[in-house]
Amino acid sequence: MVGEKGRRSAVRLTARGAIALALVATLAGYVLTAVFGVEQIVGAAFVLASVLGVVLVNRRELLSLVVTPPLVFFCATLFVELGRAFGSVSIVQSLALGLYTSMTQGAPWLFAGSALVLGIAWRRGLRDNVRELREELKAGAEMTRPRQPFVPEPEGYFEPKVYGTPRGED
Repeated sequence: MVGEKGRRSAVRLTARGAIALALVATLAGYVLTAVFGVEQIVGAAFVLASVLGVVLVNRRELLSLVVTPPLVFFCATLFVELGRAFGSVSIVQSLALGLYTSMTQGAPWLFAGSALVLGIAWRRGLRDNVRELREELKAGAEMTRPRQPFVPEPEGYFEPKVYGTPRGED
């Protein structure tokens, strides 16, 4: 983020920090939804925190961050639904129904947040991170390959050898 005088923002997050921000904001959205009864608060909090996280994360950690929004949303939803399910008669049935309901209601927000994170990360240099990962994987694969091709043992290798000359032939 470029400020008025052309300086970059001093605030930078690691990928873990950005993921934690999105998780805490999504959980806070669930709390606010319980207080105010507005279902859209969860999705809006998730999208806002995800976008804020991708804007503030270090560029070298973009690849780690772009794959996590669906997992963050699911973990927050699972945590909340587990809490709700413990008070019911059938915990498993309540958990399954609660997860299904919450995930389907949050799907548009989840897709919007994931798409925004991916788009912003792409503009910030995700392509370079992917290229570097490919180069590292290629270099690692070349290092693990044997330098000489595999040469099978000659036939009869495990047969016992007889040293010397046979008896009777002099």
